[in-house]
Amino acid sequence: MKKIIFSGIQPSGDLTLGNYIGALKQFGQFQDEFDCYYCIVDEHAITVPQDRLQLRKHIRSLAALYLAVGLDPKKSTLFVQSEVSAHAQAAWILQCNVYIGELERMTQFKDKSAGKAGVSAGLLTYPPLMAADILLYQTNLVPVGEDQKQHIELTRDLAIRFNNKHNEVFTVPEMYVPKQGARVMSLQEPSKKMSKSDENTKGSIYLLDPPSTITKKIKSAVTDSSGIIAYDKENKPGISNLLTIYSALTGKTFKELENEYSDKGYGDFKNDLAEVVVAELTPIQERYEYYLGSEELDHILDEGAEKARIKAGKTLRKMENAMGLGRKRR
Repeated sequence: MKKIIFSGIQPSGDLTLGNYIGALKQFGQFQDEFDCYYCIVDEHAITVPQDRLQLRKHIRSLAALYLAVGLDPKKSTLFVQSEVSAHAQAAWILQCNVYIGELERMTQFKDKSAGKAGVSAGLLTYPPLMAADILLYQTNLVPVGEDQKQHIELTRDLAIRFNNKHNEVFTVPEMYVPKQGARVMSLQEPSKKMSKSDENTKGSIYLLDPPSTITKKIKSAVTDSSGIIAYDKENKPGISNLLTIYSALTGKTFKELENEYSDKGYGDFKNDLAEVVVAELTPIQERYEYYLGSEELDHILDEGAEKARIKAGKTLRKMENAMGLGRKRR
């Protein structure tokens, strides 16, 4: 029996080349090895204010991108969180089993609420909803970045606490650290990660950027004055970041690239890299446009939601029985 992986992405902001190289590119490999549930976590998105029309647009856009980068709906389950009501129901039960002190200690809550006059209760109770997302599918492995490690630890604590206090309902999940794709940094500030929330849009290549924009951003990427193409993260972070992107998309080692461009300058290197990135993203963009304009996208999400409802519903019923909720039929 395959182990179960659960992964959720918020439908907010536009995904970057960093997201693709660091995570999305590996989705195809996951689904061959694991039973994968990929969730568009729109209920998490509303812990901060959202424009309803933009949110709906981002939900469909993200679903189309999941499929465009290689997710196969015959092998994986793709669905929208709010279309499976068990997530909100299970989150309430878990809220009643978590302590306020635990939630207030969450680093992300402290960061996002700092200096704000009005903070939604949803921002505080984000972790039990995330725990519900994971635990409902009897998840074995959760591929997450370092910034979510604290939430996974709380999810494990909640699963163990519930199992000990009420009944053995949950599989206790493990953090899964796959062979990560390379960590891509900002093109303008190579000391920080390329981010979809970066206010300086020149620092990020977005998966849906047109070829001309991609080329322009790469040509204006920060490098240094030496003109020598060599990987040296400490002293040459800009060109090292570009080498990282080149290597991740072509499979060539840093040494191979250094030899290939030993007698060439940054201009030639950037031109070639732009062609590599455009060649990688163009078919993804074409598949994205196909899915976004196709009824097939809705069929896939409908089927995914139905499959998720069945799986999550079984766990929710066990949770409710363990807590004594509802009536016991004679």
